[in-house]
Amino acid sequence: MEKPDNRNTPAEQKTGVRFVSISADQAGQRIDNFLLTRLKGAPKTLIYRILRKGEVRVNKGRIKPLYKLQAGDEVRIPPIRLSDKPTVKPGRSAIDAIANNILYEDKRLLVLNKPSGFAVHGGSGLSYGIIEALRVLFPNAPYLELVHRLDRDTSGCLLIAKKRSMLRCLHEQLREHRLRKQYLTLVKDLWPGGKQTIDVPLRKNTLRSGERLVRVDNTGKVAISHFHPRTTSGFASLMEVDLETGRTHQIRVHAAHTGHPVAGDEKYGDALFNRKMREYGLKRLFLHASRISFVLSPDSTESIEVEAPLEASLKNTLKQLDL
Repeated sequence: MEKPDNRNTPAEQKTGVRFVSISADQAGQRIDNFLLTRLKGAPKTLIYRILRKGEVRVNKGRIKPLYKLQAGDEVRIPPIRLSDKPTVKPGRSAIDAIANNILYEDKRLLVLNKPSGFAVHGGSGLSYGIIEALRVLFPNAPYLELVHRLDRDTSGCLLIAKKRSMLRCLHEQLREHRLRKQYLTLVKDLWPGGKQTIDVPLRKNTLRSGERLVRVDNTGKVAISHFHPRTTSGFASLMEVDLETGRTHQIRVHAAHTGHPVAGDEKYGDALFNRKMREYGLKRLFLHASRISFVLSPDSTESIEVEAPLEASLKNTLKQLDL
């Protein structure tokens, strides 16, 4: 339920301060994601700024961007001045790219093979993202929410809930590490030995620009990745990576930490290696969420596994490398 602020000054009322009571169906969302949905068209930089300044309050107190809303919470949303420019909708080519990459769909869930270059949300200079495109593709869908995220340049399996109950079910599996995610990635040099588990904590910093930067830090959060070499050449290795945790940029930072950065990684990677890989046709980050497995209900024991094929450009690079 949403109501205007009747407890503030007349000037504040005129500026559009709102109070929103969180229902049971809305509980479990992070406050930053809730605000992105509520404040249509607001860039991420603005969302994080009003959170950082304490302009957004929950039960009269300041909260961090990762705070998860609970039923009964009262959220104070400050006045926001958004651009009067008309909303840019995804073009036909973007809509077709999404429609042609749906891997699984039922009444409660959709699994997409997200193309590289698509952000999951609009904002931060982007007119639209996957969610905005899906809302155009499914105009009558009452509910479409991300279960998890993939970086803009990462392709592969992305879960979108069509019902709040499905979102809660999958979030529970994520928390209990029962939702399994496997990635394919190409890394620098010959991978030494076989399977390696990288158990190194990571700390995320969000810059004022909204950019996220992650570093290995003993004070950070637990992050565990299992790297399995699939095939190698003289200067590159194709790896399967199983995640126990889902930290921001986890695979990229863990790979760089081992001395084998991901091909095409402009943030944590190796510039000379990236330049060499461009000679083999690689024009993007070689990181692909290849497989995901989960159950459809809390009382189910039967796991569903969905696999996302590599796009043609990545297959071509591997072919040129004889991998």
